[in-house]
Amino acid sequence: MTINPYAGNPYAGSPFTYAAEPSVSPYAIVELMPGARNLCEYARVAPGDRVLLMMEHTVDPVVVQAIAAAAAMRDADVRILSVPPFSAGGWDREAPLQIETAAFHEADVVIGGTWWGEVHSEPLFFDQIRARSARFVSLHMTATAGALLTGARLPVEVFYALVARALRQLATASSIRVTSARGTDLTFAGFTFEDPGPGGLRPGDWRPFPYGGVNFWPTETEGMLVVEDSTVTGVPEEPLRITLEGNLVRKIEGGAAAAQLRRYAPEGFYMRHALFGLNPKVRLAGGTQFEREKHAGAFYCGLDGLTGGLPVTSGPGFAHCDCQVDRPTVVVDGELFVEHGRLLLLDEPEIRRAAARFGPPEVILDDNPVLVLPLPLHGRRRVRRPWRAAS
Repeated sequence: MTINPYAGNPYAGSPFTYAAEPSVSPYAIVELMPGARNLCEYARVAPGDRVLLMMEHTVDPVVVQAIAAAAAMRDADVRILSVPPFSAGGWDREAPLQIETAAFHEADVVIGGTWWGEVHSEPLFFDQIRARSARFVSLHMTATAGALLTGARLPVEVFYALVARALRQLATASSIRVTSARGTDLTFAGFTFEDPGPGGLRPGDWRPFPYGGVNFWPTETEGMLVVEDSTVTGVPEEPLRITLEGNLVRKIEGGAAAAQLRRYAPEGFYMRHALFGLNPKVRLAGGTQFEREKHAGAFYCGLDGLTGGLPVTSGPGFAHCDCQVDRPTVVVDGELFVEHGRLLLLDEPEIRRAAARFGPPEVILDDNPVLVLPLPLHGRRRVRRPWRAAS
């Protein structure tokens, strides 16, 4: 009998496909509209925009209708395309996706509700998105009521403030070290950070939603990654240890999960990118991996398959595996950035001032993942009028 040392992980039972997500009542659309509205503002949906909702067959219809309604309220021309689930790791890499790409090429805004998404699909890979004028928002594993109810409610201006402050500390660093209680100890160097900038998406942009973190690409990664969850293995039955040297994976250890990972990319892996979560309203418990990675203080990194024995960044590696560390400690050039999963920027005065525009900072920035941001504080300050008795 195999004993699972991760059995106490509260995220071990997170869904692995939209079909495993619970459905919600039609009345829940009322609660989802603030998050859907923030999504449309982030995508800069404007009157007359041709908006394509590309949703897998198994996405909850209430989620689809909430997003469509939010776009329609901005006088956009909305189309909904229901598609089969995308395969992982390029197992169906010959699929031409002719209908999907034809619709994508005609859209001003694409909102994708897929589980695996563009990293695993050549016709919709990032280079294809950049070559078009569409603004592409991806709800990887997050086209769910839970994601719209929680992380999507954070006011986008607060997220921009967090990104700007984080990049001031991270982008000029020479060394970043990530450790965890389970044994992760990675050091990154030679990295490039993405600066999305304020103001929402521009033509050719691809962004995940809910908005959640700062992404970077290292040239040097050294040390040990102990995987707490991954898109290939789920939560491992026993510790899954990955040794990296010179940005390449040199060793994979850990029983069945290690064997699964090796089968997934027989040519081997390299460290493609990593991300630090910044969104305090993204949930942990009950969330998918691509949702949890955006939680303030979380860390994840994307291993990608080698092509011909080499890391090729211009196209999909067809074996992309995202690996999660829920509560790391992160040190940037000797200075604490995250302490046991607590993003220290949440306590800084400039971040609290940004949050104060929308309500009490202690509420807007509270990173307890089970506390949902109340409706009056979800993105715009509103004047609440008292009920009046009928005369």
